[in-house]
Amino acid sequence: MLNKAENRSFQLKKSKFWVGVPPWILIGAVVILFPIVAFMTIENINRQKKNSIRLLREKGAALIRSFEAGTRTGMMGMHWKNFQLQKLLTETAQQPDIVYLLVADRNGMILAHNNLGQIGKIYGQDLDLEEASGFESAKWRVVSREDGKKIFEVFREFSPTGKHMGMHRGPRMMNRLFKPYSGGPENFPQTPRIIFVGLDMTSIEEARQADIRHTVIMAAIMLLIGFSGIFLLFLAQSYRVTRTSLARIKAFSDNLVENMPIGLIAIDQNKKIASINQVAGSILRLTPGKIIGKDAQRTLPYQIWQQIEDLGDESGMLEKEIDYSSPDGTIVPLEFSATWLYDDEGSFLGYILLFKDLSEIRTLRKEMARNQRMASVGRLAAGIAHEVRNPLSSIKGFATYFKERYHDVPEDQQISAIMIQEVDRLNKVVGQLLEFARPISISKNSTSIEPLIMDSLKLIERQASEKNIRVTTDFSSGIDDVILDPDRISQVLLNLYLNALDSMENSGNLSVSVSTNAGKKGIEIKISDTGVGISPKDLALVFDPYFTTKPTGTGLGLAIANNIIEAHDGVIKFESRLGEGTTVTICLPNPAECKDG
Repeated sequence: MLNKAENRSFQLKKSKFWVGVPPWILIGAVVILFPIVAFMTIENINRQKKNSIRLLREKGAALIRSFEAGTRTGMMGMHWKNFQLQKLLTETAQQPDIVYLLVADRNGMILAHNNLGQIGKIYGQDLDLEEASGFESAKWRVVSREDGKKIFEVFREFSPTGKHMGMHRGPRMMNRLFKPYSGGPENFPQTPRIIFVGLDMTSIEEARQADIRHTVIMAAIMLLIGFSGIFLLFLAQSYRVTRTSLARIKAFSDNLVENMPIGLIAIDQNKKIASINQVAGSILRLTPGKIIGKDAQRTLPYQIWQQIEDLGDESGMLEKEIDYSSPDGTIVPLEFSATWLYDDEGSFLGYILLFKDLSEIRTLRKEMARNQRMASVGRLAAGIAHEVRNPLSSIKGFATYFKERYHDVPEDQQISAIMIQEVDRLNKVVGQLLEFARPISISKNSTSIEPLIMDSLKLIERQASEKNIRVTTDFSSGIDDVILDPDRISQVLLNLYLNALDSMENSGNLSVSVSTNAGKKGIEIKISDTGVGISPKDLALVFDPYFTTKPTGTGLGLAIANNIIEAHDGVIKFESRLGEGTTVTICLPNPAECKDG
C-alpha cells in the first residue's frame, strides 16, 4: 500500500511541477523569441539568396568576358570564319551548368547560338532589347522553361572588339563573322548586339533549398535553446524563491515546533523518527538529536508506540489519557493524540504524535476540588458558628454564676473554672472558623518593614524568655518601604513565631531575616527555628484547615496566614527537616519572583 502511495505521490508531484509553470511564461517566451528568430532566419535566407544570385551573375559575366576575349583574339588575327566563331560558341556552351549561349541583335534576331537550329529566330521579345543593347554591365533574370526548369540568364551588350581596335574595322569584321545577311560590309547593319548566357539553376536551387532547410533547422534549434534558456531562468528564479520561502517556513515551523508547550513527535512513512521537540524529549527522557532518523518502534517507549498501532488501518485519529511509566519509575499522566499525516493530494506521509504532561493539571484539579469542598465547609461552618456562639454565651454565664455562688466549695470552683476555660477555647475556635470562612479584606499602605518586624517580636518576648530561646534579626540594607496591610502581616508573623516557639521545648534559636528578592521587585522574610521540624508527609498539609500536630491547636492558624499572604499577591513556603528545624519564607509582593528563586 505504501509503494502505491509513494508512486502516486511522485506522479502528482511531477505533474504539479509542469502544471505549476505559468502559461504566460510560455506565451511570453514565444512572443519575445519568435519574432527575433524569424527575422534572423529570413535575413539569413535572403543573404544566401543574394549570394547565390551574385555567384551566378559573376559566373555568367565571366563567361561573357571569356567568349568576348576569344572572339577578339580571332578578329585580330583576320583569319576567323563564321564557322570558327560558331565553334567557339558551341565549345564554350559545353561547360557545366551552361544551358545556352547566344548572340542577338536589338531586334531579337539570333545571330549565333550553341544550337544551330535557333539561328535566325527571334529571342527576347519579353525584354526591352533597345535598352538591353546599351547595358555595359551584366544584368540577370530568371527564366522558366516549358518543362518547369528554371534558368538563370545573364545578358549585356556584346562588345568583342573593344574600344582600342577602332570602329572602322569593327563592322567589316562583324560582317565577316556573322553572316545572316548577304552582301559586303557596306550592307552589314550597324546595330548593337546582345549576348545571353543561360545557366542551369538546379544545383544552385538544391544547394539553396538545403541551406534554407539548414537555416530553418538552426532557427528552430535557436528558438528551442532560447525558449529553454528562458524556461530554465524562470525555473532557477522559482527555485531560488521557493528555496528561500521553504527556508523561512522551515525556520518558522522548526521554531514553532521547538517552542510548543506540548510534546510533538513526527514519524515518516518508513516509521523513522523525522522530528521530536525538546518537550517530548524531556517527558520521555530522550535526547532529540540522537534519535532523529532511527526506527520509531525500537526507539520510542512501548506505551507510546502502542498508541500508533491502536490507530489501525481505518481510524484516522486517536485521543486518550494514559499513565506513562518513565524510566526512573515515576508515573506521568499524559493527554495523548495520534493521527495519520497526508499531503494535499492525499498521499500518506507518516504519523503525528502529540502529548501533554497532565501532572500540573491534575494537581490543579485536585486543588480545585479541595477548594470547592472547603468553600462548602466554610459556608456550613459560618452558619454553625453563629448558632454555636449563642448557647456558648449562656453556658459561660451559668458557669460564672455557679463559680460566684459556690465560691466556698473548692470542687465547684474548679469545675466552673474548667467550664469557663473550655467555653473561651471553643469561642476562639469559632472565631477563627469565621475568620477563615469569610473573604480576607486587607487595607494596604506604604510600610517600613523593619519597625513592623521589631514590633511583632515584642509580642513574644516573654514566651521566648521563659523557654530560654534566643531571638536574632538580620535586615539587609537598602530595603524600601513595602505596600502591605501591617495589621494582617503582624497577625501572620505572630502565628509563625508562636508555631516556632511551640516546636522548641527548652532553649533554641529563632531568627528573622529580611532581604530583597530577585530583581529587587519585593522582599523576603525568613523565619527560622531549631525545633523538631516537620515530616515530609505533614509538610504538604500544613495549610489544610484543621490540620495540626499540637494537642491544643485548632489547625486554622496557618490556613488563615496563607490566605492573608495570597491576598497580598505573595507566597509563603515551608522548608523543614525532622530534628533540625523549620524555615518559613514569605515573599512580598511578587509571587513569580519568589517561585523562581
